[in-house]
Amino acid sequence: MKAAKSRIKNFLAQYFGDRELQDDENIFALGFVNSMFAMQLVLFIEKEFEITIENEDLDLENFKSINAMVNLLDRKTTVVAGN
Repeated sequence: MKAAKSRIKNFLAQYFGDRELQDDENIFALGFVNSMFAMQLVLFIEKEFEITIENEDLDLENFKSINAMVNLLDRKTTVVAGN
């Protein structure tokens, strides 16, 4: 999942400017995220990693940090691979 982490970091870097985000830093608590950006983030994850974010996945806990997003991807791809 190292490649996934890198792709997420690159996406976020477009919006966070010069700030070097830590993997466990809460992007919502930093005040950088509004509802429009949150939707862009969900769409990016779906498109970039070819997964579907279900309604039950739309929880801030799943998107609050780079690590949280990687964990969500890990769970989603494990479920897909297990079917």
